[in-house]
Amino acid sequence: MEKRNSPLTARGLAVGIIGLVIITASSMYVALRMGALPWPTVFVTVLSMAILGKAKGSTLEEINCTHTLMSAGAMVAGGLAFTLPGLWMTDPDATLSLITIIAISVTGAVLGTIFTIIFRKSFIEREKLPYPMGEAAYNTLIAGKEGKGAPVLFTSLGASALFTFIRDGLGKIPSVLGLYSGSALFPALSVWVSPMALGIGAIIGPVLALMWFGGAVLGYFILTPIGIATGFFESMAAADAFRSNLGLGLMIGTGVGVAVKAVISLLKRKRESSTSKLGKNVIISIIIVCVMVVIILSLTTEITILEGILLIIGVYLTAYLSGMLTGQTGVNPMEVFAILVLLGISAVLSPTLAAAFSIAGVVAVACGLTGDVMNDLKSGSLVGTRPRYQIIAEGIGGIIGAIVAAFALVVLKNAMGGFGSPELPAPQAALVATMATGLTNAPAFFIGAALGLLLYLLKVPSATLGLGVYLPTYISSAMALGAVIMAAAKKAVKNKAAAEEKAALISSGLLGGEGITGVIIAIASMF
Repeated sequence: MEKRNSPLTARGLAVGIIGLVIITASSMYVALRMGALPWPTVFVTVLSMAILGKAKGSTLEEINCTHTLMSAGAMVAGGLAFTLPGLWMTDPDATLSLITIIAISVTGAVLGTIFTIIFRKSFIEREKLPYPMGEAAYNTLIAGKEGKGAPVLFTSLGASALFTFIRDGLGKIPSVLGLYSGSALFPALSVWVSPMALGIGAIIGPVLALMWFGGAVLGYFILTPIGIATGFFESMAAADAFRSNLGLGLMIGTGVGVAVKAVISLLKRKRESSTSKLGKNVIISIIIVCVMVVIILSLTTEITILEGILLIIGVYLTAYLSGMLTGQTGVNPMEVFAILVLLGISAVLSPTLAAAFSIAGVVAVACGLTGDVMNDLKSGSLVGTRPRYQIIAEGIGGIIGAIVAAFALVVLKNAMGGFGSPELPAPQAALVATMATGLTNAPAFFIGAALGLLLYLLKVPSATLGLGVYLPTYISSAMALGAVIMAAAKKAVKNKAAAEEKAALISSGLLGGEGITGVIIAIASMF
């Protein structure tokens, strides 16, 4: 058998690290400024392909590993930006040293990477989750390298990029379109004017997209009006508190279901398929890393040993949820997972304020990186890249990105005078700060958790349902619209195989165009 060269080349590492630093810094800025973070996956794929595609001896594996490394820091930056600023919003006099922030981001990145090793086989090989961003990156690679379907893909990508520039760069198109203004009983209904949202809906398909939208219908247009009409809710604010906590409960109930299933499997002396082929040395190594993480956090932050142990368990469960939801929906609500773990630990222990936000930061970084890794591993699986090289690239990028993100957070805080201002509103961190004091409707949360557990055991995508209940309607309605349009278009075409191929290319282009433009606008805004 011919020996394959390593796809982790010196030139790939150099290109990847340079791009990583720029994208991580810009991601920190846009996450704090806009409260949103575009997936960098397709952007870094195109950039890596443009730089390495014509180089001597270049391969798809090399390009794949390079863009894997380059994208790693973006979601690490998001994890920090969506959590830690809440500490200073709560207590302007609070202090976190640079060493502490680096410890939070690096340990989160390490946990996100090692838990991905456990989940990869289950999500990508056994369940074959769609991972819209990973599939879009793969289609971009194939179209760019081999020319297969290039006209369709790049026409779609160009149209999406132009639309996004007009919408976000020039401000000529609204980002959200109101469909119904709302009333005393019914909340407003709107749709996200987003090519990326339509593309994600088209890729994940009508089953998952409509389950997601069904969650929104359940939360906003069934429970809310019935509750208000019957007097169960005193106001729309009370209804929103019930709905949001129910959605959180559905997601955490899924996490509990994962744990229950693992315990049942262990009692039957069977290993989960996601870990069935992990060698003993790998498992021991993961345990050693987790112990080291607890020790490092206990020495550099206010997180105690016991809080650190519970944190590891929480990260394991939420990283699983992150990988699942990213695969099913293309959305990774890392700050929500941070809130869930923080609430769980706070229910049994009493972490200090600084420890609470440190816990949230570790969870959000780990979950953010898990979603990014799984997208890259999906594209790598389709390309044929050996997973170990991608995981090494992601580990290198995650650690470097974690350090860059920590520096960027401190620099922006000092330069802008803090967070919660018009310049750096950090809305997700404000949400974490609000929820850190406790659940706004505990009964709804526990009802949702029980339902989430039951539905998960019945093999219903309860986390996706919970995401629809929790998130605004404009997101789920756009995803559902994309899925319905694409399903109708496929049905109208006689050649089903050709329709499937073209649909995948068009959808990938819609994702890629908005993702690329969003990153470019973020970089331009930073400078």
